[in-house]
Amino acid sequence: MERTISGMVGKGSVNHNTRAFTAKNVDSDRSGANVHFCNEDIKQVYHKLFDEALERYNAKQKRKDRVIDDYYEKIRQGKQEKHFHEVIFQIGNKDDMNAKSEEGILAKKILTEFMNEFQARNPNLYVFSAHLHMDEETPHLHIDFVPYITGSKRGLDTRVSLKSALAAEGFTGGTRGATEWNQWIAAEKQALAMVMERYGVKWLQKGTHEKHLSVLDFEKQERAKEVAELDSQKQEKTTEVAKLDQVVSSMKQELMTTTIKQVKAEEAIEKARAEGATLQRDNETLSTSNQQLRVENTSLEIKKEELRTDNRHLEQQQWKLRTDNSELKLKQSVLQSENQLLEQEQNKLQKDNEDLEQKQATLQSDNQVLKQMQDRLQKDNAQLEIQQEKLKSSINQMVQSEKLLQRDVRKYDEEPEWQLQEPGAFTSAKSFRDKVALPLVNKLKETVKSLTIQCVRLKEEVLQLRDKVKHLTSDVEFYKGKIRDMNTKTELLKEKADDLERVKRYAGAEQINTIISKVKEQERMEQQARQYNRSYGAR
Repeated sequence: MERTISGMVGKGSVNHNTRAFTAKNVDSDRSGANVHFCNEDIKQVYHKLFDEALERYNAKQKRKDRVIDDYYEKIRQGKQEKHFHEVIFQIGNKDDMNAKSEEGILAKKILTEFMNEFQARNPNLYVFSAHLHMDEETPHLHIDFVPYITGSKRGLDTRVSLKSALAAEGFTGGTRGATEWNQWIAAEKQALAMVMERYGVKWLQKGTHEKHLSVLDFEKQERAKEVAELDSQKQEKTTEVAKLDQVVSSMKQELMTTTIKQVKAEEAIEKARAEGATLQRDNETLSTSNQQLRVENTSLEIKKEELRTDNRHLEQQQWKLRTDNSELKLKQSVLQSENQLLEQEQNKLQKDNEDLEQKQATLQSDNQVLKQMQDRLQKDNAQLEIQQEKLKSSINQMVQSEKLLQRDVRKYDEEPEWQLQEPGAFTSAKSFRDKVALPLVNKLKETVKSLTIQCVRLKEEVLQLRDKVKHLTSDVEFYKGKIRDMNTKTELLKEKADDLERVKRYAGAEQINTIISKVKEQERMEQQARQYNRSYGAR
């Protein structure tokens, strides 16, 4: 069995790959057969790959405009590198490897095994999303990855770079047709072909695509990678050997220095022996003078004992002075505490005096306000009483109107002009109706209408007057309550004013006046300072 291999650049639609939405060419009934290898959040992948390198890079920057806040956004919005790449691999086509056929199931196995080996083959391509679709016509594999390198000397030491990542895996650009990407795609096709051969499927190369690497070339590239890795290990071992040579050289130098020191020490010992003999002779000479020194030393010991006695007396005097000093310090601290208490008491008195003066000023102001309110309330009360008298007069007038109305009503029952006359002997019913009955009925209708309108108006006026009386009565009660409250507040103000006078008598008028003068002077100075700051502070 021979089948073609397709390797192409994808659009990079993760939502399509994960089936977050369903396209028209997708059979959703077969979506359950899809294989989802991995699906990580790309932003978290960037944090995992580049956060440490980003921290090291930012720590070296001395200019704030070069500091990178978000490496993912920098790459996504930049034009030098794509923030991720997608490649799609497919075996055969819808006719010879249809997803519904047994060949499609075989393609699924081959692509699954190929994907399981992909990350190991490409350590510099971090795969964060990979999906095998079986719900379209032909099985195919979407692989989304972030290409990166480590040990970079430009920018972040670990950074995004497709070209460098592929170069690190042995794919270096040549001619226009043999770019790093084309070489890598050809190598991945060769790897897929090797997996196909395990399942008895050969790679059908029709010659319509770019020239692919042979199996031997692919193996050569793999061997080149291994050689490069061995060279790297060899370089590390060479470095270690060089370090060991430096250590050995240092140890040899130290050994030579120690040997020189030992020879010098032996020479010094010989010299010391010769000097010892000379010193022995000198010692015999000095023994005589030593005897004299002993006598002098005895005399010095006696003087030393006398000095010690004097020193003890001085120490006792010093101890006594220290004791006296401690007592003085204790007394000083007590006096300072008492002074602080007196200052606190004075400050408290000043504050109490200020509070009392403020309260007195407030009380006086409140008293004046209350007096003004009391006068205004009394005026309002007088006006309310006048209005109440007017209302009473209006009510009396309405009562008189009602009596007059009742008298007019009796008129309709008694006076002849409102009575229906008896028809004459020769008067016809029609003539009596037109000339006597209908005029009287119409006159009664007009009169009833007029009376009805008057009654309605009188009722409305009565209701309005009752509402006015109710509101005026409520206002009178409200203002009476206000007057009672003002009287109560006036009594309180008088009591507080009496308390202020008591404080003055207790503390002394002179002291209170002195404190008031100081506080006023301090307020005046603070006001001048504020005025000065407003005038010159902004210049």
